[in-house]
Amino acid sequence: MRENRLSPVRNANGTARVQQLHLIAAARAAAVRPTSEQQVSDIVRVTVDDEVDTRTFRAIVADISDDVLR
Repeated sequence: MRENRLSPVRNANGTARVQQLHLIAAARAAAVRPTSEQQVSDIVRVTVDDEVDTRTFRAIVADISDDVLR
């Protein structure tokens, strides 16, 4: 059975995919209403699932945390 998953983002052409993952993670975090950055990090980790590098992952977590942890 073929795995139903998109290939990992590795270059600039994947910018749209990174933006899509960011929006999905933000929507999930808004729905859950986390109370800590660790909870946001867990949501993002499940959403991006090894599709972005560590630097991008941290940037997404920081951006979403700024929005939902106010």
